[in-house]
Formats: sequence, C-alpha cells, structure tokens
Amino acid sequence: MTLFDGIAARVIETPRLAVNVLERKGDDASTPVERTVVLVHGNVSSSLFWMELMQDLPHDLRVLAVDLRGYGGTEHAPVDATRGVRDFSDDLYATLEQLGIPTAHLVGWSMGAGVIMQYALDHPVLSLTLESPLSPYGFGGTRRDGSRLTDDDAGCGAGTANPEFVERLNDRDTTDEAQTSPRTVFRAHYVASTYTTTHEDLWVESMLTTSTATGNYPGDSVASEHWPGMAPGAIGVVNSMAPRYFDVSGIVHLDVKPPILWIHGVLDAIVSDTSFYDFNYLGQLGIVPGWPGADVAPPQEMVSQTRDVLDAYTAAGGEVTELALDDTGHSPHLERPAEFRHALLEVIGYVGHPHDPAPPTETIILPSAD
Repeated sequence: MTLFDGIAARVIETPRLAVNVLERKGDDASTPVERTVVLVHGNVSSSLFWMELMQDLPHDLRVLAVDLRGYGGTEHAPVDATRGVRDFSDDLYATLEQLGIPTAHLVGWSMGAGVIMQYALDHPVLSLTLESPLSPYGFGGTRRDGSRLTDDDAGCGAGTANPEFVERLNDRDTTDEAQTSPRTVFRAHYVASTYTTTHEDLWVESMLTTSTATGNYPGDSVASEHWPGMAPGAIGVVNSMAPRYFDVSGIVHLDVKPPILWIHGVLDAIVSDTSFYDFNYLGQLGIVPGWPGADVAPPQEMVSQTRDVLDAYTAAGGEVTELALDDTGHSPHLERPAEFRHALLEVIGYVGHPHDPAPPTETIILPSAD
C-alpha cells in the first residue's frame, strides 16, 4: 500500500481474522478514549481514503482507520450476508478489543456508516459521524417508512452490481477507458465533477483492493418472481445491505444515545432519493426495462429515510447535527475537508482547537423535516 508521510500500517491478529489498521506514527496508545477516533471506510474502498483526514486532525487525538474484511490489507474472509453487516461490526469490535479500546468516537462512510450504526446497537460508543450513510433500512427495496416491497427483496443485492465493473476490479484496471472502469466510477459517482486532487491514483488503488472472491464483493444472487427477476443471496458484501438482512433503525431506542453528526453532499449520486444505484429508480428512468411502476417498485427515498430515523432519534432524546454540503458528492471528507474536520471536532467535543477554522459560509445546515 502507498502510505502518506506520518501514516503507518500494522496487522492486528484477532480471534476472528487478521485486520489491517492505519495509525499515525506520533499517536500515543495511552490516549484516553474520549480523544480516540476510529474511521471506517465504505464499499469498494479501504482505509487509504482516510489518510488526508488523519494527517489533518489534531495530534493530541489518537486516530485509527480500519480495513474491513475483504478490503485493503485485511484478510479476505467471506461475508455472511444473513447477519447484515454484523460480520464487519463484530470484526471492528474484536480489533478494538485487541487494541485495548473499550469505546471511541466512530466515523463511518457510506456502508461504513451502516457498520458503525450496527456497532452502536451492540456496544457503547461516544459519538457517531455518519458520512453519506447507507439508509438505516438498507439499500433498495423499501418504502419511505422502511417497509419492504417484496418478501425476497427483488432488485436488491449482488445482482445489481455491474459485472463489467466487477471484472475490472478483478483485473485491477487503472484506466479511464470505459464507464465501468474504477477510475471512471470514482470520478462520476464518488465525488462531484468540481473535485480535483493529486491523489486520484491512490484512491483508485484503494478501490482495487476490493476482494472479488466468493463471499466478498459483490456476492451471490438468486432468481425472483418479482421484477427485475433477481434477489439477494446469502453471502457477499452487497447482499449484507439488503433490507431483509439489514435494519439499524433501532438506534432510535438506544437507552444511551451518543451524539450523531450526519454529513452528506447534495450531489451524491450513490446515496440519494434518486440514486443511480437503485434499480427501481433506474427502472423509472427506463434504463432497466419492464419497470412495473411506482405503486409496485418505487425508488427508495434513502436520504429521507435517514432524516426520518434521525428525527425520531432526536424526538427520543438524542442529539443530531445535519450538514448538507452544496457542490459535494458522496465523499465530503475528500471534497470539503475543512468543513468535515470542523464538524467532526465539534461532535466529539474537542476543545483544544483554537486554530481550527470555522466552517465556510457556503455550508448549508438543513433543518429537520416537520
């Protein structure tokens, strides 16, 4: 792996599997948990995506980034999708236990946000930062209230993954010659079109660490009697987010509610009420033929579902801050690093940052829905 200055990698042997962790070389392992931040990446990525943020956070914090199973330098153990994302969250717990970290501030990006919400259902946490989070009801196949459209989650899971994209991951394609190449997907869907970086090769390298072995990305698919004719199987990453297996809306009922930061981009093409990764929305657009209509297969209102659950969390006594960033896609920590850093420090209650910049005025803070 290509690592930035000041970042080191080591493998933590846990009873579950060997887990790769990135750390900052100067961080103190005895730092109190109140100043410990753990970063969890999303699908088709790895801990490498966090290195800019790791460098930028104050050095009296302890900051770690963990590779999930099947990504980065972590063992490529298969994912039991019938457990939702619990394989990932249980791995995270085992890793932190080996490191002597009983609790921490957790930051999760996309699928990683689903992982840390599941973690919070099972273990105490100090705060949750949800970046472009997977809906609490899973990915695809649900109505606004979270109820499932079919008994087998037709149109969700591994069958929605583009086989050419999977093949290019497997072939470690670094070109931009096709719409399905990882580099093109990064440019088109991970970030807004205005984003520029000198680290694109590294972000593509991170994407290419994704294991396409059986049981990892994307997983298996089964036939369905419902449109569009396929449904999630029982193994693999994408299936772990299907609503039949994944539902973390129970965070509303936590007895001890950690403060939550929800930060997302207005131009997110992946997690959206009109997501280009939702087969029902693609059917509505005519991209997937035979769409049976909004009464049968409505697009999933992902952002609205998250807002509904977090509004309920607030009503039940929790504290939620929402930042919706204009001109920003799926990766606010890359696209708007100053705003992301400031908001993160606020939610973890960091008081030693007199030189931390205030968020620029173009940041939009949206009120909760009525």
